[in-house]
Amino acid sequence: MAALQPGSELSGSGQCFSNKTLLEHRLIEYTTTAEEHEISRLMSELDVDLREEKLNAIERVSILSHLKSLICTPEHAELVIREKVRFNGRFGRASVVWIELTDLLLQGVKILCQHSYDTRFIESSQVALRCLANALLIESKTRQMVVNLGYADQAAMKLKNDNREDELLNSRILFLISYDETLDFNKLFDENDLAESINRNIARHARCYSNSKHSEPPSSVETMALCETLKLLFNLTQFYPHRAPALSKSVPYVLDILSSIQMPSPPLQQPINYLINALLNLLLDDQPAETTAENPLFPENDQNQHASRFITILDASVRQYKEEQLETLATPLVSILQKIYVIAPTSVKKHLHVSLLPSNNERSQPLGRSDTFASRLLRLSTSPVAPNLRESVSGLMFELSDQNPTSFVRNVGYGFASGFLMSHDIPAPEFSLKRDPLDAIRDGTEDPGETLTRVDGQEINPITGQRTDMEPVDTGPKMTDTEKEREAERLFVLFER
Repeated sequence: MAALQPGSELSGSGQCFSNKTLLEHRLIEYTTTAEEHEISRLMSELDVDLREEKLNAIERVSILSHLKSLICTPEHAELVIREKVRFNGRFGRASVVWIELTDLLLQGVKILCQHSYDTRFIESSQVALRCLANALLIESKTRQMVVNLGYADQAAMKLKNDNREDELLNSRILFLISYDETLDFNKLFDENDLAESINRNIARHARCYSNSKHSEPPSSVETMALCETLKLLFNLTQFYPHRAPALSKSVPYVLDILSSIQMPSPPLQQPINYLINALLNLLLDDQPAETTAENPLFPENDQNQHASRFITILDASVRQYKEEQLETLATPLVSILQKIYVIAPTSVKKHLHVSLLPSNNERSQPLGRSDTFASRLLRLSTSPVAPNLRESVSGLMFELSDQNPTSFVRNVGYGFASGFLMSHDIPAPEFSLKRDPLDAIRDGTEDPGETLTRVDGQEINPITGQRTDMEPVDTGPKMTDTEKEREAERLFVLFER
């Protein structure tokens, strides 16, 4: 998952800050606007309110709401770190000079943090949190300042609240400061029960989606809160992999939501894409096969339930997205299926074979030519515009072949298997290109089960995977030995390239 791109900052006031404490500055000539004057005025009122508490809850919410509406664009968000100073000298009477300062930015962030987390302002804290979250999103410099001011632990503490708005905003803040900042999240895990809060919130969402089958679907705030929590979970397991076991308690709840949620069209929209991403690092492949009865991936009443759901989502995605879109959207899903196969019981592995590998009915023509789900996957394994997806699909097919090169070539044909085998320095079976293995079978030098030119008693072309009796008959003259050598040399050059 890529970092959110910053855009700008929040706003500050010349009345709020003293120029005497400035450590560095840059003079920028600027023309003032009515919106900028208004942002300055609002920040000044909020600063005074921290000391004197002159505003009541309704007035405070009104000011913060107005401020949030004004700082939603980069142009106005820059005002938190700039102070207006009018000069009558060389800059001219009508000019406005802006002094950009780290101290000013820090002071503006501090005002918003205090209004967000000070227990005196509970009624208005969520509006202040929205302003703060906007600042962190738009201007990356504010993230480290929140960390330095010591408010990250308060954000983690607020995740304990059974409140979806608090969950949404504080998960977003923690998610944003997880990028390139000095905060050690281990402290939040150990001292603020961060893993337990995340697990508990995802469990609440699972109950909500389960109940939605019989009542109203989750609200937009609930859906956004789930997305922010899942994004935070993914980053934590990505940057702190040793904390994944504590967060793996969320796996059954994530799976329950995926089973309960109505699949949109196209399918890999939020929160489905975030649910899939969250599972990537949650130790799906650390459980030995003999203990799969206790694995939430394979419920006793229907061991194929979750595997089938992933396959359904992937099938719909392959049909509805372009290859360029699938590169980022579908690659995690293919990786999940590969991890599932590694730890799956025999019945689930058979189900994955049937669902993902080309069937014998498709061998009436070269593999990958039909419009089936398996053929679409095979074509993606050679996609020139989706290198990560290409690698993942080939890896999945190789895993479905139990990492056996012979089975791999037999399942997908040497044409689709060769690139993966060569790029991973896996030698192809020498007999994979033999056209007639019957002699070897009769004298016992080859195991019929390992022979690539026969499937279910039918002889196949190991290059294309097509049944030889279904290949078009060549009615032209046979090639001479010289022509055969020339063609072999041409093919060799092509493979070398």
